[in-house]
Amino acid sequence: MKAFCTPFYILMSFMLSFSGYAQKETNLIFHQSHMPKKQNAPFSDVVQAGNLFFLAGQIGMDHTTRTMVEGGLKAETEQSIINIKDVLAQHNMTLDNVVKCTVILSTMDDFSAFNEVYTQFFKKKPARTTYAASGLARNAKVEIDVIAVK
Repeated sequence: MKAFCTPFYILMSFMLSFSGYAQKETNLIFHQSHMPKKQNAPFSDVVQAGNLFFLAGQIGMDHTTRTMVEGGLKAETEQSIINIKDVLAQHNMTLDNVVKCTVILSTMDDFSAFNEVYTQFFKKKPARTTYAASGLARNAKVEIDVIAVK
């Protein structure tokens, strides 16, 4: 009986210590876009979970004109990052608050050209994942989403 009781009590105390953790709720805030034309989009610009901010992906679209910028990958990359900066600014943050970037390129052949622009903006070198996929929205050459901490 003693051999059974010790593991049982250890297991029960372990489960009880985490029962409050499982019940703890994280307040999620789904932030609408600061751009009036994007407020009816079927997604949030930012979802906030505590001090973490998950930004929707940004492409090289000028949000004031709702058109893709011209000039190829480098111009689209710069506009994507400008869009990210604008969204972060709405929440009193900068690119220095970014801890993770996910980058989708239309082709990995653009990797070096992308990095030329990217490194001009992200000085703190957040963690990053980069991959290629076909069929980005609006035939974009790049899409970037980030996670920021406030």
